[in-house]
Amino acid sequence: MQKALAGLRRINLKGLQWRVFDDKGQVLGRLASQISTVIQGKDKPTYAPNRDDGDMCIVLNAKDVCVTERKLTDKFYQWHTGQERSLKDQMTKDPTEAIRKAVLCMLPRSYVWNSATKRALDRDQKLRIFAGNEHPFGDRPLELAMMPPRQVREMRPRIMRGMIRAQKKAEQQQEGATDARKCRTNEEGRAELSA
Repeated sequence: MQKALAGLRRINLKGLQWRVFDDKGQVLGRLASQISTVIQGKDKPTYAPNRDDGDMCIVLNAKDVCVTERKLTDKFYQWHTGQERSLKDQMTKDPTEAIRKAVLCMLPRSYVWNSATKRALDRDQKLRIFAGNEHPFGDRPLELAMMPPRQVREMRPRIMRGMIRAQKKAEQQQEGATDARKCRTNEEGRAELSA
């Protein structure tokens, strides 16, 4: 908690909104894009790329974030020392760092790679990530940020259309099979009547 309060004196907190993101059941990439939009201030009508109008972001339940496909085992974080860690290992060791890296990589390159600039440092200070549900900012006026409702595994339109076609084809085949059974029973009944 002490670490979360560090660096707040550096930022001008006047007029900033405090947005709270709940990660429970959210997809990592979509959550990171929403957070980066709020940090840059792109959701405000007064956005300008040379000004820092972003709001404070508090991210809760970082350990409950979801990923799609096989990213838990296929995505790796690398260091210059040659160390490599999968996303699954990173989530068990420190889930907050995985979200921080995802958000910082969605910011413009000048803010990420040249992290010595004042604006980049301020944007990094505006992001507070917690693994659990507790945070030390209860005295601030917090606003819950609503994420767009999406399922964890959302299908692409082409795949979805293919599945719908396959379901219709299966239904037609079942109807055809029931029609064939009806025809057989009718023919058997006619044969019995004629005999």
